[in-house]
Amino acid sequence: MRNEGLGSWPARRARKTPHRTALIHGATTLTYAELYDRTTRLAHALRARGIRRGDRVAYLGPNHPTYLETLFAAGTLGAVFVPLNTRLTGPEIAYQLADSGAKALVHGPSHTGLVAGLPGSTDVRTYIEVGAEYEELLTSAAAEPIDEPVAPDDTCVIMYTSGTTGRPKGAMLTHGNLTWNAVNVLVDTDLIADERALVCAPLFHTAGLNMLTLPVLLKGGTCVLVGAFDPAETLDLIQRHRITFMFGVPTMFDQVARHPHWPAADLSSLRILTCGGSPVPTPLIAAYQERGLTFLQGYGMTEASPGTLFLDAEHAVSKAGSAGVPHFFSDVRVVRPDLVPVDIGETGEVVVRGPHVMPGYWGLPEETAGSFMDGWFRSGDAARIDEDGYVHIVDRIKDMIISGGENIYPAEIEDLLLAHPDIVECAVIGVPDEKWGEVPRAVVVPREGASLDMDEVLASLSGRLAKYKIPKSVVLADELPRTASGKLLKSRVRKRFGDR
Repeated sequence: MRNEGLGSWPARRARKTPHRTALIHGATTLTYAELYDRTTRLAHALRARGIRRGDRVAYLGPNHPTYLETLFAAGTLGAVFVPLNTRLTGPEIAYQLADSGAKALVHGPSHTGLVAGLPGSTDVRTYIEVGAEYEELLTSAAAEPIDEPVAPDDTCVIMYTSGTTGRPKGAMLTHGNLTWNAVNVLVDTDLIADERALVCAPLFHTAGLNMLTLPVLLKGGTCVLVGAFDPAETLDLIQRHRITFMFGVPTMFDQVARHPHWPAADLSSLRILTCGGSPVPTPLIAAYQERGLTFLQGYGMTEASPGTLFLDAEHAVSKAGSAGVPHFFSDVRVVRPDLVPVDIGETGEVVVRGPHVMPGYWGLPEETAGSFMDGWFRSGDAARIDEDGYVHIVDRIKDMIISGGENIYPAEIEDLLLAHPDIVECAVIGVPDEKWGEVPRAVVVPREGASLDMDEVLASLSGRLAKYKIPKSVVLADELPRTASGKLLKSRVRKRFGDR
């Protein structure tokens, strides 16, 4: 094969394990041979509609086999796949379509209305709705193999960052980036060919796709795709499909553990639980350990495909709270502004390099140049390294609060607040203060039916945090703004609760 990219994966897998199950979605089951056939037909259909090497093909819809078929079909042609966040508004979708210059859009029926209302200022000329139209397109398309030359350095995906501040940027991930990331997962997570993964995290998010789905398909396992996360359904699917591998963000795992079915649920098949997106609260770790389950925590970013640091099972308890050490084919440092490595216990910025790190942002050469220093990608995250070389993520550098000259990292306070039995979610932000410049404020979401005593909550932090770190005020909220991948939107929290 001349295709060395992801587009060749269905063909390579089909020649090794054609009759093994690749995907399950509701009552639909696809073998690797069927996935290859459908991917090839879709590639022919896209080519017939004018899609060529380098053209962008977007997808908008919930987790579904057609998402992966579109990804692999684009890769078959040497085209570039653009996954779109299903929670975005019409103007936000239109911006990403226009920014990427997408020529084709495959979309689920749930988004037909939104697509119909998109402005005509985008480059999209081909619209394909999943359902009868999509299936008819495949039926009438050719099935002959396509062997377009695709190199590892060719762009495979433009994946837009969460956009926690300002406009989202399109991270250009190459076929090599995604392949090396998958290899890192295979090495550090010990995946097996009989893996059965529950994919309830959205595929348009880098972790759901790149840390779970693609590694499992590369290994020849089975992915059970779920359109939307639901804690009750999650517990049911784990038992029904004998799920062995699952990824989620802390809020997802927390909802599962709080569900009434949790105590009696059959979780005996679970072998690997990976968690990322934000630090895992200590109480949540304890809740899963009581069921004999250990989180394999990690740290990453879209720009690194995303795996960067990984905490393995052997050290999950002894190094709890740490993000681990670099993935096998990854290099990570914690540095001062001049790129000099910090001393043990000193806080600095996480920088990363390796074959999984993107070459840059789509159409943004200045932002790309500013994000790299001497070949290292600057994460913007603050961390410390302990005496054993384990990296402890402290917080986003931009979220750091400076109070009276002292640096305060909100994540440290948030972890303690989440240990309170009546607090479900929380965020700590800095608010102006005449004496200290700024002081911490806690925004908390109480457990349903709970009556929080604010004085008691703050008093519980006394002796556990330095006095200057204890929030000077507490605000109650019904919910906290988050991205579709579960990341807390601190900028919106500050805007909504910073002046109250």
